[in-house]
Amino acid sequence: MSEDKEAQENELLALASIYDEEVFRRAESAQGGEIQLCLELPPDFKLLAKGEKTAEYHVCFLPPLVLNFELPADYPSMSPPVFSLSSKWMTKAQLSSLCQRLDELWEENQGYEILFTWIQFLKEETVDFLSIHSPLELSRSSSKGAGDRRKVDPAAKAGTQNANQSEKPEEKKPELNRAISEQHLSPTSQSDPRAVVLMDPHSDPLPQLLDFDEAQRQRAFDGKVFCCGICFSDKLGSSCLCFKGCQHVYCKACMTEYFQIQIRDGNVQCLNCPEPECTSLATPSQVKQLVDDELFARYDRLLLQSTLDLMADVVYCPRQFCGTAVMVEPDTTMGICSGCQYAFCTLCKLGYHGVSHCKITADDLRNLRDEYLSATSEGKKFMEQRFGKRVVQKAVEESFSRDWLKENCKCCPRCGTNIQKVDGCNKMTCTSCKQYFCWLCLGALSKVNPYSHFNNPHSPCYNQLFHGVDVDEDEFWSDEED
Repeated sequence: MSEDKEAQENELLALASIYDEEVFRRAESAQGGEIQLCLELPPDFKLLAKGEKTAEYHVCFLPPLVLNFELPADYPSMSPPVFSLSSKWMTKAQLSSLCQRLDELWEENQGYEILFTWIQFLKEETVDFLSIHSPLELSRSSSKGAGDRRKVDPAAKAGTQNANQSEKPEEKKPELNRAISEQHLSPTSQSDPRAVVLMDPHSDPLPQLLDFDEAQRQRAFDGKVFCCGICFSDKLGSSCLCFKGCQHVYCKACMTEYFQIQIRDGNVQCLNCPEPECTSLATPSQVKQLVDDELFARYDRLLLQSTLDLMADVVYCPRQFCGTAVMVEPDTTMGICSGCQYAFCTLCKLGYHGVSHCKITADDLRNLRDEYLSATSEGKKFMEQRFGKRVVQKAVEESFSRDWLKENCKCCPRCGTNIQKVDGCNKMTCTSCKQYFCWLCLGALSKVNPYSHFNNPHSPCYNQLFHGVDVDEDEFWSDEED
């Protein structure tokens, strides 16, 4: 007995020295513990989710097998460890088959410490032993009755065997149908009480599997060293940010400064990867990690506003104190503000007037402006009482603005934003949606090579990149002046 106890202690100490606390946790009150084993999956392993829509997901990690064990007093000389095997994604039959194989390994090595042999088998050979192939198919069983719900047997999870415990046919848990070749198991192994399925039969397994895979990927990323593409410093992944679309990596210090500048300038649509010609965007969660709450609130507000501005069915409540975004139904000119309940015409922005013509059109605004500006003080008061002082003042401002915009601006071909050309060539960039376009023909330009529009002989704007641009001859030096 003293030799068995010494062998047990040595084996447990060896496991504690090999594996960290997240993998192996020793029991405090007994000679036993718990081991979590992540399987070694083949490259490009995928999950195939079947349902109303079929989709494939590439994963590198699946939730671990959990081996709970307790060492009897006469282990390893006589008795094997008492154990249970649990998983969040394997079937009862698969776990039972693994339990049976662990029993066979003990029979082959009886009298010797077996835990490390079990661990190596479960970690390295489980995929081949169960013939698990990619894609691993996930689909829920159609039977979801309230009577199907069962609790995990505490005795089995603690590692104690109960030969009399068995599942009744009517209590059998609905299993996940998987595209793997299951071995033909004996009735005894199929109902092995040491095999514990931890997945709730009434929940969708896919989100849990994908969340675990993402968490493990992040953990692996945090432990690697990367060279920042901006400051060229080597830093741990925990101090870096990886753009999900392109996998380009930059340190958080550089990206924090980059995000802060862009958000302060209102360029919330331009938080993309700094790599030239890369279009991958930072996710809102990544932005939130790197900027303070005030900047993130500004980013969130501007991102929503810029998105709504590009939607043809969204207008804003014309009330100055409100300005709430309003969804407009197709083929109607009525908008109802969800904030102040104001019903207005989406064309003239006045109170909704049904099928009647808008009272204030563009020409009417101009006429109203001219009439108001040329009226006497008594005439101005009369017009303010008739139309409302705010409406008249707004009409004057809007009329002047429309005239100025018409004379000095052109509309972006993508979002319709008024753009004024101050200087430079005829390749323009919209300040709102960042679309490149030609100032001469208002055609949208390629983001990859916007100047090809002016270099193509078949283009209407061929060789007109600087057409209409005033060139100051004094800025150019002649050979004689040199």
